[in-house]
Amino acid sequence: MYLLFELVLLVYALVALVIGAMTREDAYRATDKKTKKFWVGLLGAVVAVYVLAFYVNLGPLQQMVQLAGLVATIVFWVDVRPAVRGISGGGRGGGRGRRGGSSSDGPYGPYNGGR
Repeated sequence: MYLLFELVLLVYALVALVIGAMTREDAYRATDKKTKKFWVGLLGAVVAVYVLAFYVNLGPLQQMVQLAGLVATIVFWVDVRPAVRGISGGGRGGGRGRRGGSSSDGPYGPYNGGR
């Protein structure tokens, strides 16, 4: 049962790592959620620790390190990902929730050439 729990943690962190790596760098900067390098590095370290835990028994330190990794992964999922997703326009349905407009629309409406 504990092995299944470790496997679920690994998959949870691995998916977060892939999503974090696929997100644009400017989305992280726009939301003030550290940097892309920080989150990808942290989640990569979490995945490495989880994989290492399958092969090497780290003793009593293992559960503490895995708990810290779980906390970092949860913070990414509930705080960082929704914020950067809102900036980068990510969502289900291929932009179904977006308002119509042209490629010349600015943040306050259509660009009229300075008139």
